Amino acid sequence: MSLYTDYLKEIDARKEQGLHPKPIDDGALVAELISQIKDLGNEYREDSLNFFIYNTLPGTTSAAGVKAQFLKEIILGEAVVEEITPTFAFEQLSHMKGGPSVDVLLDLALGDDAAIASQAADVLKTQVFLYEANTDRLTAAYKAGNAVAKDILESYAKAEFFTQLPEIEEEIKVVTFIAAEGDISTDLLSPGNQAHSRADRELHGKCMITPEAQDEIRALQKLHPDARVMLIAEKGTMGVGSSRMSGVNNVALWTGKQGSPYIPFVNIAPIVAGTNGISPIFLTTVGVTGGIGIDLKNWVKKLDADGNPVLDANGDPMLEQVYSVETGKVLTINTKTQKLYDADGNELVDIKSSLTPQKVEFIKAGGSYAVVFGKKLQTLAAETLGQELKSAYAPSKEVSIEGQGLTAVEKIFNRNARGVTPGKVLHAGSDVRVKVNVVGSQDTTGPMTAQELEAMAATVISPSVDAGYQSGCHTASVWDLKAQANIPRLMAFMNKFGLITARDPKGEYHAMTDVIHKVLNDITVSDWDIIIGGDSHTRMSKGVAFGADSGTVALALATGEATMPIPESVKVTFKGKMADWMDFRDVVHATQAQMLKQHGDNVFQGRIIEVHIGTLLADQAFTFTDWTAEMKAKASICISNDDTLIGSLELSKSRIQIMIDKGMDNEAQTLQGLIDKADKRINEIKSGEKPALTPDANAKYFAEVVVDLDEIVEPMIADPDVNNDDVSKRYTHDTIRPVSYYGGNKKVDLGFVGSCMVHKGDMKIVAQMLKNLEKSQGKVEFKAPLVVAAPTYNIIDELKAEGDWEILERYSGFEFDDLMPKAKARTEYENILYLERPGCNLCMGNQEKAEKGDTVLATSTRLFQGRVVEDSSEKKGESLLASTPVVVLSAILGRTPNLEEYKAAVEGIDLTKFSPPKEIPATTRSAHF
Repeated sequence: MSLYTDYLKEIDARKEQGLHPKPIDDGALVAELISQIKDLGNEYREDSLNFFIYNTLPGTTSAAGVKAQFLKEIILGEAVVEEITPTFAFEQLSHMKGGPSVDVLLDLALGDDAAIASQAADVLKTQVFLYEANTDRLTAAYKAGNAVAKDILESYAKAEFFTQLPEIEEEIKVVTFIAAEGDISTDLLSPGNQAHSRADRELHGKCMITPEAQDEIRALQKLHPDARVMLIAEKGTMGVGSSRMSGVNNVALWTGKQGSPYIPFVNIAPIVAGTNGISPIFLTTVGVTGGIGIDLKNWVKKLDADGNPVLDANGDPMLEQVYSVETGKVLTINTKTQKLYDADGNELVDIKSSLTPQKVEFIKAGGSYAVVFGKKLQTLAAETLGQELKSAYAPSKEVSIEGQGLTAVEKIFNRNARGVTPGKVLHAGSDVRVKVNVVGSQDTTGPMTAQELEAMAATVISPSVDAGYQSGCHTASVWDLKAQANIPRLMAFMNKFGLITARDPKGEYHAMTDVIHKVLNDITVSDWDIIIGGDSHTRMSKGVAFGADSGTVALALATGEATMPIPESVKVTFKGKMADWMDFRDVVHATQAQMLKQHGDNVFQGRIIEVHIGTLLADQAFTFTDWTAEMKAKASICISNDDTLIGSLELSKSRIQIMIDKGMDNEAQTLQGLIDKADKRINEIKSGEKPALTPDANAKYFAEVVVDLDEIVEPMIADPDVNNDDVSKRYTHDTIRPVSYYGGNKKVDLGFVGSCMVHKGDMKIVAQMLKNLEKSQGKVEFKAPLVVAAPTYNIIDELKAEGDWEILERYSGFEFDDLMPKAKARTEYENILYLERPGCNLCMGNQEKAEKGDTVLATSTRLFQGRVVEDSSEKKGESLLASTPVVVLSAILGRTPNLEEYKAAVEGIDLTKFSPPKEIPATTRSAHF
């Protein structure tokens, strides 16, 4: 009784928070429920029945295993429960999404009782989450002459699990709700500071937008019971910043449909929209749940009589409204005509892109996972039966243009494509299933990824994946009770699943809190790799990497594949020479600013940035690719010359070896396999067998951007422009200003050097600036706090060996201690240097925070409202983004510097330099210009 009474206490505690009982994932507790169900006189019997039927999690949880076995006993007549007939037991199994439930169904289908076998077969025909162990059993039974197995396989070969589903509604009535004006960060839908609760869907749902917004959504639902609420980003893009599966889960919880009557708080089919559509990675997440994402185009640029954009006082295009979507408007989505209509039947906008054949299949199947598994299962069944595959799914779009060369991303997708027409060369716009080489899971979305893996009944990482890594960086700052409860459990799950984990569940190696993107950048050992990571900043300087939601990460881990269209590319090249006093971060900002100046619109949005960076090693090049998430790009690719790529691979090898030396490799010797792969790639380059990846000379690009380094004459700052009269222009990354704009007098309350945007060179710059200023001033005093968080322990070890860490220690008023990690987040700061533990720190915003209303100058990428700093009652919080030297100097001065102060402070310091080669070196086989 102890587990059940503990559960009752938890129920009482949750009731005080306005929450229902938490869904059960513990098999031992389910066993107690079963015991009480069997005891007809038990006082808890009725509640136990309800918990067993309606509140037990499916998939591969231990609870699902115990539940499935008891249902099997009922079906076989070994146990009798009046309320659960054998027919109802089969219905329960049909909703349990694989794992133990499929094992039980196979036992029954391949058993001796013909009537039971027939019923089990009927249920199995509706299931798609089968793995090799399941299909091997079916195949073996079929080959042994089992008629039921043959019947099931024939059903799978026809994909009846998909074809017999109801077609999607022709008309979907929606009522509008404007969640915010301007770009909507996923932080609004699922705040980073509530990351600890993401796996508890009902609890996490309480943090979406505001309680007032939640009340308004409920009121709209009551007023329009026949309509679905559509969440809108007015004058902006929905879901920028990260994929954030928890954001989609929250939207679905409040506005979607229940996926199964027997699985609580797992809703599907949300409908979201934005004036400028949906952020690409967020749109993928919407597809995971079978939702719809709509590009409204309800505001357009105002044009003059000559067709030119009318500009406002700031030189920005003015917008005019084409049609209104103000909160409470009733509209209709017609899935046949693929248009959006108003209440009077007037056409508002074409929404074909929201209802492609593939997206319609996601809607019909209740999400993209079922389609991915369904395609795989149909193919396998046809092969087993020796039949020609007649796919039940819309054919993958294959775009092939004769005589047109390939961009870098097109080459990578063609190399890794699965299930395409043999010999066909594919160009942008093609839908492709691709092999995934490296998969990363981070620690605030990791618990959800674990849940997704359990839900899709996966138990081990796909053998086709070169490496999976589970980080600990997003919860690195504070080892509080929430982290202590969640992280060891997550690490144990992922370690057992086959990932390299940042924390050893057995405690045999030192806990690593290194930033996930840095680790993934190190363990990516080929320029032809495809990487999927549970964070928008999964952008590598080798291969092509895509940020993804926790579910897509789970799918990649389980299947070793991902499915997506080949994106268009924008080519970025450079000319001129960097001034000696400029840092490479300023080149990154200049790329954004010059792109907007050259093209007017953001041509990077939703596309690949193919950056011809050539001579920068992986660490430095990563600064560019990492920022491309904020440029709203789908991903980015670095085009390197041979020698640079070899140098980057050698650096990766050395860092992977350190991970091995620390005891992080597993029984499969995953890390050693990466070193072997890197050696193979290096030999291919040196021998000329396969030079560094380059696009073809006749590749076609959506646009080209040429960055003039000569124009970058002073440091630049990305400003959230929090007081802009036009709300839609606040908190974007498009406002890039020179430091002179601030006149050397903008007050800075806190400086932050850290996050994935910095590398070892940045840490050395901090130390060198302190030495410079000490020499010129005699003593360095901080007029604002300076928080420094190195991205990895390797960097700290190297700084210690080279003497830089000692300088940082001398000026620090606080230095992290892994033996006694902080148990409480810091939200107040003194004017000192803080040396924080490696990890995301302030950039993540879920633990550490600047003081409310502060103006923060940071090297990170997060300037969204409330992320790094929240508003106070007197002042809006600001998170401005700049290079390391600007941030350090601003913390010392307590204000932004003028150009002369800046130049003096960095004189003689080895800033990250970049200069594009003037001509193709005669000895190279791969440099592309």
